[in-house]
Amino acid sequence: MTGLEHALLGLQQALDTPRRHSFWRRLVRNRLNAVRDALGAEWTRVEDASLASREGTLVRERTTLLRRLAELGTQVLEAPDTDAVRADLKRLCVDLEHHRQRINDLVYDSVAMELGGSD
Repeated sequence: MTGLEHALLGLQQALDTPRRHSFWRRLVRNRLNAVRDALGAEWTRVEDASLASREGTLVRERTTLLRRLAELGTQVLEAPDTDAVRADLKRLCVDLEHHRQRINDLVYDSVAMELGGSD
């Protein structure tokens, strides 16, 4: 399990805990920080020029996800409606899972190309 997978699992578990306002907000905020750190540490560098555009797309996507994490981190602490924030965070978790899968796909494709690819 990678750092991002582990941090994302922690966030998902925190989102499913009962929402006692101050405890839930602090817990989710801490887990958001862990996801942000793990996402910032994720770096995929491919050597093949044919994969460079996909890598660039992932970098831009990661930047967007980091921006959303920052915005939602503020909302977790300040927004009066925790249900709306929770729904936004659940959607962010789905988007983070998709991003993580695209990273894995890129790594797989780069290794396959190094080994000679498919038939």
